Amino acid sequence: MGVGADLGPGTLLAAYRAGMFPMGLGDGGRGPLGWWSPDPRGVLEVTDLRVTRSLRRSCRRLQVRVDTAFDDVVAGCADPSRSGRWITPAVARAYAELHRLGWAHSVEAWDGDQLVGGLYGIAVGGLFAGESMFHRSTDASKVALVGLVELLGADLPDVRAAGGDRLVDVQWSTPHLAGLGVKEVSRADYLARLPRLLRSRLPDVWR
Repeated sequence: MGVGADLGPGTLLAAYRAGMFPMGLGDGGRGPLGWWSPDPRGVLEVTDLRVTRSLRRSCRRLQVRVDTAFDDVVAGCADPSRSGRWITPAVARAYAELHRLGWAHSVEAWDGDQLVGGLYGIAVGGLFAGESMFHRSTDASKVALVGLVELLGADLPDVRAAGGDRLVDVQWSTPHLAGLGVKEVSRADYLARLPRLLRSRLPDVWR
């Protein structure tokens, strides 16, 4: 949708509220800063998550924590040996600042005292805009996603009764994410729903 601008907190939050997110162009995301609004858009309804029997076993094996290791989660997602090379030091610093300000959050999977997976993103009202996820053991990132959905769905009936909404934005769908219940919606449908999401109440864990 555009190229340039900066990664200041106000710029980033304005972008998410307009249905966009940043990702660098060029080699490994280290080129000019691009602003994206995919069509179609990958989204996960809070009620659509598919949890297999094996994933349930992994959920019992690992512990989910929130916002206890934000920088470590971003570093795991930015590991140059995986597809997170677009998370440059500048991007990591920008989201660390949003975390300090209370907008960016991590959901983590732990095996004892070892961080083995997690995800991070931006929470604005009922929207959780997921940025990236990683794992170092089987199903660890999926366990973090299950934990996120449980957080978003804990008070969902009350939120909907008040006219609110909740959604996980995953940006683009992949076969892996589709297997977890992610679907594609048009950009027009996503943007039409966005104002209601933004007006909705934050999950209790981040209020």
